[in-house]
Amino acid sequence: MNNFYKMGIYVLVLVIFLAGCSGTDAGKKEPKDTLRLIAPSDLTTLDSSLAVEAGAFEVMNATQEGLYRLDKDDKAEPAIAKGDPKKSNNGRTWTFDLRKDAKWSNGEPVTAHDFVYAWRRAVDPETAAEYAYIMYDIKNAEAINKSEKKVEELGVKAIDDHTLELTLNEELPYYKELLTFGTFMPLNEKFVKKQGSKYGTSVDKTLYSGPFVMKSWKVEDNYKLKKNKEYWDKDNVALKGIDYSVIKDEQTALNLYNNDKVDTTELSSQNVNSNKDKEGFDTKLESATYYIQINTQTNKDLQNKDLRAAIAQAIDKKAYVNNNLNDGSTPIDTFTPKEVFTNDEKQDYNKLVNPPYSYDVKKAQASLEKAKKDLGKDKINIEFLTFDQDNAKRDAEYFKEQVEKHLPGVTMSIKQQPNKQKIALTKKGDYDVALTGWGPDYPDPMTFLDLFLSETTKGETGYNNPKYDKIINDGKTTLLKDPDKRWDELANAEEMLLEDAMVIPLYQKGKARLTKKEVNGRIIHYVGTKEYKHVKLDR
Repeated sequence: MNNFYKMGIYVLVLVIFLAGCSGTDAGKKEPKDTLRLIAPSDLTTLDSSLAVEAGAFEVMNATQEGLYRLDKDDKAEPAIAKGDPKKSNNGRTWTFDLRKDAKWSNGEPVTAHDFVYAWRRAVDPETAAEYAYIMYDIKNAEAINKSEKKVEELGVKAIDDHTLELTLNEELPYYKELLTFGTFMPLNEKFVKKQGSKYGTSVDKTLYSGPFVMKSWKVEDNYKLKKNKEYWDKDNVALKGIDYSVIKDEQTALNLYNNDKVDTTELSSQNVNSNKDKEGFDTKLESATYYIQINTQTNKDLQNKDLRAAIAQAIDKKAYVNNNLNDGSTPIDTFTPKEVFTNDEKQDYNKLVNPPYSYDVKKAQASLEKAKKDLGKDKINIEFLTFDQDNAKRDAEYFKEQVEKHLPGVTMSIKQQPNKQKIALTKKGDYDVALTGWGPDYPDPMTFLDLFLSETTKGETGYNNPKYDKIINDGKTTLLKDPDKRWDELANAEEMLLEDAMVIPLYQKGKARLTKKEVNGRIIHYVGTKEYKHVKLDR
């Protein structure tokens, strides 16, 4: 919103890299009904108000449950909500009947009050939730998050224990799917307040409402889930557990798979050709795009649009995808992905976008000369922020080589940071340029485009374009009545963002995987994260 999973990105960069295991428990033989997985990094938090990265959202999708879950077609199906909401007030007010048999893992009932508390907590400015903005479609949410109104004025209320009322600013066609996103999970107020700032940081300081609960969590080693005996639909959960080993080396991951210690692994580019004929090999183009994000606040040279445009045209993306990834990924010049957002006529939104920049060395060098003239200098230094995995370094070195080779006088230094620190640096704008990825949190291009609203991105990139802001805000309000015009306007806004070269698209992620034939029923959503509720192991 799953975006997938700032998710989202932030969200989805986490799943680009497979990485190594220092753990003593990694690869231990497990029961036949336990799914054994690899995690590219440790979890930072399971607090649904504070989580931002893909790994946390994947685990929360297994251990928590909201009003709806996504089915195999990425459509919302009832979960704690018993069915579709009853709509009134021109489609703005939604009333949900909740299941009476939904329980927390401590045996207490999940009630409408748990949703009210969780959503108020997410938009409360004191919580400082990165994903607070995803609730701005709820009445008064934005004003509350800006300290202009009280949290009690949020457009959500419990009519009784099992009736929840939601009031939106406008009726949104994708909102039921958005309600499956992690930030919308309920929270048990009494339990959360008892744990304080420690909530979501360990097994015993987290409460669960979903198919599984956390069994153990060894930092930077492994974490394990077990079936939730209090889950209302436990009879339809086949797995007894899910074990994650934190692996920070792709060869170690492959070795564990080959030795039957894990049930699936993603393949790095150098391992694709030697494994593509094996049983269980597949590639899939996914919904996340990866890009270089520009910050105009720390490095004043990057305030020059021609310099940003030069970088945008200096990188051979096709060669990068073929040589560094080799996993089904495809080079891309747009911010939004291909073949993900479609209308009722199956038309692809992405085809409406005409990207202004592509790989072109001559144009890149012409833009650089303009930049040097305006800046009054011939030497420009830029720091590139990325993750600390082995393949992240290799990728960063490729981008560095392309920029320095094609843009004489520009020097790029690489700064690698562990996942948690990298995200923190990006969030507070302490970087020049950063490798970033984003996957959709809900099935609409807005899940990408509103990332660069000035209000959303202030402090992180410095981007502030009033024309862009107007289109995005209109896309959430007045344009909703004319879907075709709305898409045209959103495409115009995306072209504006690309023309300003605040993001330099690189590729749409593909995944090459090996999966044991015994694994059945796993769902990998285009929108959202992975689904393990219905997985069965035939072994």
